[in-house]
Amino acid sequence: MFSKILKKMECKLGFIQIPSKFRPELIGGSKLPCLTTLNGFSAKIDKYGRLWSIYLKNRFPEGTVVNMIKKEKGYYVFPLNTCEDSTMLEQEQKDKTGKRNFIGEENMKASVIKPYFKYDSITIFNDNILKTKAIENNSIDLIVTSPPYDVDIKYENYDDSIPYDKYLEFTRNWLKRCYDFAKDDGRFCLNIPLDKNKGGQQSVCADITTIAKEVGWRYHATIIWNEQNISRRTAWGSWMSASAPFVIAPVEVIVVLYKKEWKKKREGKSDMTRAEFIEWTNAVWNFSGENRTKIGHPSPFPVELPRRCIKLFSFVGDTVLDPFLGSGTTLIACLQTNRIGIGIEIDKKYCDLAVKRLKSYGITQQKLDEVLQVASSDLNNF
Repeated sequence: MFSKILKKMECKLGFIQIPSKFRPELIGGSKLPCLTTLNGFSAKIDKYGRLWSIYLKNRFPEGTVVNMIKKEKGYYVFPLNTCEDSTMLEQEQKDKTGKRNFIGEENMKASVIKPYFKYDSITIFNDNILKTKAIENNSIDLIVTSPPYDVDIKYENYDDSIPYDKYLEFTRNWLKRCYDFAKDDGRFCLNIPLDKNKGGQQSVCADITTIAKEVGWRYHATIIWNEQNISRRTAWGSWMSASAPFVIAPVEVIVVLYKKEWKKKREGKSDMTRAEFIEWTNAVWNFSGENRTKIGHPSPFPVELPRRCIKLFSFVGDTVLDPFLGSGTTLIACLQTNRIGIGIEIDKKYCDLAVKRLKSYGITQQKLDEVLQVASSDLNNF
C-alpha cells in the first residue's frame, strides 16, 4: 500500500501515477501495458506505470490524499481521511468473517447481489425495484426513468391496466425506494404523461407529483417534452361535436425533483456547451419520440431525453440510476457522457435487449482501450 497526493491532471483525466519505488510491490513482473480492475471497474496500467480507469475521472478533487493497495482481484483506492484507513485494512485482513469490507465503496453492489450484466461503469440488475437489495441507500446522484403509465401498454411481466388507485399505490412504493437510494443532494428526472384519457381521464402528472412530495421529494421544475407526435392521434371523442370531445395534449413531462438540497455538495466537472445550457434550461424540449418497433420495446424513450437530463443535472463521473431500465436507453446515455450507470429491470427479456443495445453502442474491450489510448495521448501532449 502507498499514499500519494493527487495532482490536477490525474484527477481530470482519471489516472494515478504509480511511483517507481512502489512498482515492484504493486506491478511486479507484469508486462506493461496490462488490463486490471480498480474498485471493481475496468482499468489499465500503461507502459509509464499509470493506472487508468473511468472510476477515477473527476472523482476526487485536486490535492486529495489517497491510499492505494493491490489485492488478488485488482487494485483499490480510497481517500486517506476516511474510516477505511490502514488500521481498518489490517483488521479486514485478519477478520475473514467480512463484517466490514475495507473497500466500502458506495457504488459497488456486486457483494449484495450479482449483476445480470456489468462492464466498466455500466451495471444491469435483473430485479424488482420494490424488492431489490442491489442499491445502497444514499448512494445515487441522479435518477432518470420513465415508469409504467397505466395505459394498457403490453409489457412482458407487468400489468399496465390496473385500477388507478392501485397504480398510485404502486407509484408511492417505488418513489419511496428511490428516495432512500438518493444522496441528500440527489436529483430525480421523472418522465410521465401530463394526463391520460384511456380508462378514464386522470391528471397523472399532478397526482404523481403530489405523491412524490408526500414521500419526501422536493419539487424543482417541470420540463415539457414536445414529442411532436400529433399526427399519430386517433382518439377524438365526439367528432366535430360539443357532445363529448377529447382534449389531448401531444406532450409528456419531465418532473425534476430533489431529495434535500438542490445545490450539489461537491465540486465536479460539467460537460454542457453554452448552447446546450441555454437551450435546455428553457423548459420546453422539442425532439421526436422513439420508434417502438425499431427498438423492440413497447414504450422506449429516445437517448436524447436521458442525455439532456444527465448532462444538465449531474457531473461527469456521477452515479445515475434507472429503476425501470426497459431497453437500456438511460445506460446508453451514461456511456456517452461518462457517468456510472445502474439499471434495474424486472424482465429478463428486456435485460437482454438492453445488453444488446449497449454492445451496439460500443461496450467492448476495444472501446475501453481506445478511450485509455486517447487519454494517455492527451497527457503526453500536455
